[in-house]
Amino acid sequence: MKTLFVAPTRNGVGLSSTALGLMRALERQGLKVAFLKPIAQTHEADTDDSVHFARVLAHAVTPEPIPLAVAEEQLSLGGSEELMENVIALAREASLTGPDGVATDVLIAEGLALNERNLYAGALNASLARNLEAETVLVSSLSEVTPGVLADELEIAAQSYRRSDGSGLAGYVLNFAPTELDFGSLMAELRARSRVLASGELPLLGVVSVSPGLAAPRTLDVARYLGAEVINEGEARLRRVTSTVVTARTVPKMASLFTPGALVVTPGDREDVVMAASLAHLSGVPLAGLMFTSGSAPEDSIERLCRAALSSNLPVLRVATNSFHTASNLSRMDPRVPHDDTERMDRMLEFIADRLDTVPLGTRLRTPQEGRERRLPPSAFRYELIQKARAANKRIVLPEGDEPRTVRAAIRCIEKGIARCVLLAKPDRVRQVAEGQGLSLPEGLEVLDPDSIRGRYVEPMVELRRHKGLTAPQAEAQLEDTVVLGTMMLALDEVDGLVSGAVHTTANTVRPALQLIKTAPGAQLVSSIFFMLMPEQVLVYGDAAINPNPNAQELADIALQSAESARAFGIPVRVAMLSYSTGESGSGEDVEKVKEATRLVRERHPDILVDGPLQYDAASVLNVGQQKAPNSPVAGRATVFIFPDLNTGNTTYKAVQRSAGVVAVGPMLQGLRKPVNDLSRGALVDDIVFTIALTAIQATQGRDA
Repeated sequence: MKTLFVAPTRNGVGLSSTALGLMRALERQGLKVAFLKPIAQTHEADTDDSVHFARVLAHAVTPEPIPLAVAEEQLSLGGSEELMENVIALAREASLTGPDGVATDVLIAEGLALNERNLYAGALNASLARNLEAETVLVSSLSEVTPGVLADELEIAAQSYRRSDGSGLAGYVLNFAPTELDFGSLMAELRARSRVLASGELPLLGVVSVSPGLAAPRTLDVARYLGAEVINEGEARLRRVTSTVVTARTVPKMASLFTPGALVVTPGDREDVVMAASLAHLSGVPLAGLMFTSGSAPEDSIERLCRAALSSNLPVLRVATNSFHTASNLSRMDPRVPHDDTERMDRMLEFIADRLDTVPLGTRLRTPQEGRERRLPPSAFRYELIQKARAANKRIVLPEGDEPRTVRAAIRCIEKGIARCVLLAKPDRVRQVAEGQGLSLPEGLEVLDPDSIRGRYVEPMVELRRHKGLTAPQAEAQLEDTVVLGTMMLALDEVDGLVSGAVHTTANTVRPALQLIKTAPGAQLVSSIFFMLMPEQVLVYGDAAINPNPNAQELADIALQSAESARAFGIPVRVAMLSYSTGESGSGEDVEKVKEATRLVRERHPDILVDGPLQYDAASVLNVGQQKAPNSPVAGRATVFIFPDLNTGNTTYKAVQRSAGVVAVGPMLQGLRKPVNDLSRGALVDDIVFTIALTAIQATQGRDA
């Protein structure tokens, strides 16, 4: 399934109607289309306009959007990652099946319309498109704009939605085109001004002209908007207001304005106008209605004379405001289509769909694009991580059971169903720590007192370490360390994984695992990776936590372990063996080590795309890679980065994490028989939660293997 994100370039471009019109145009091609409004447009409690019409007119099973107030609160508190994960969840819900239970081909996601209040909406829309892995359809307007300004507007918007690999743009739609538009001249000027339009990277999908009839509200809508008294409803639900006649002149001067769809606005004491409107109605002119201003009404004698018209199907209304203020109020009437006016919206969608050229777009949506792979964005990675962990339902032990961040993370994991956490600590102490953070311990969170369970692990530990001469008193002393105690629980299969390191060093976490868990079959060493959640995709860094100075054989093992971990978590595998030089440009012992490691990886696993030595920029930046290593299958497109030593790896990951504001999930240890994972001592609660999820998934993978 592919996703199209419909985004505005400025305020008032007809965003919702275009998104739904695009949906209808694609359905005409036989595609199954789902619809999503990720975030509600307003703070109103009612169902969002586009969601309502998608359900009513397209019969789409569309989830409710995230309330705008909730989204704004999350953004203000720095919770954009959580917001995006919630959006991913909504997208999955929307696209599971089409309205008739058939799998969806395309998901149309509508962004936020831009206005003077939501200055954040442009950046948020770009983030939504990126995290939904969507191609963007830009919607602009020809109303009150010069071709030069329009070209600049589209060029700037395209830069916001274009991804680093050149993808991300599906096309653009121009709305509110004047009927006298010189299309050829317009397009020539746009292409002369904009590179993205001239190159065809942003194709034109359609030009939708102005249609006054589609903007015409029902007389009933006018009455609701003005709070008018309905004297005679007549056909107020059927007739539409296409023009307004304010009676400032004599009847002979206005008679030509009494046309179908005209709403006649007059004080009730203008008997001449009342009679003229009544005559027009009786003559068969379908006026939209007659509205008395200033709270007035015709004299009884005039009312009796015109009763045949005023009590028929002609809508008759009354407002308290005078004619001038009434006309002013009408000019400011909200152009949104009321939820019960499905006939108007249906005609509008048909009109738009007729003017969209989506055949090339539909063909592209049906046909897999050669060489185009999924670039797993951070929010999708985190969402899938949590979903897989929930499905795994593993029991994870946390030896640092009374550490405040760990307690909060364990509570969150229980509440979200990520894992069954076990805290090793005094129960009273854990309760005290939770209460100090304003939290309560949920049912299902296990808290085990180390003193009460330690004794039963002495004999099994002696048995495991008998070949090393371990005695019972020595085992009992070592089990005073809760990390050792938790590791024994894992060794005996009482838990499925262990997470530690919030207060312990890496050595404190890894040493017991090496002694009691051992390495996995075929693994020559234990290594680590970080999942680096870059803005557009998730990359893997290894090894940045365990091995200080691996030799060529060890470096090859790290690369193979990291490639396997990347594949297990849905990340395309292209391995870059990093060095301070690219190809044959450098020499020396360090470069030769990387060359040999690259050769070993190719020899042992010819199916893995690997290249080295590569400098970081040659591995990660497409144009640099094409220049420095033009024949490389990896350069500029690497997803797995293998550092030559711990000094380089640890420094790089922390520099990227802190300087670029990138979330680093991990380290995740590789090569152990059972999953043990180490935390950074500066880990945040979210870091611990995601590491617990990683550990749960590793446990499942280990079982499957």
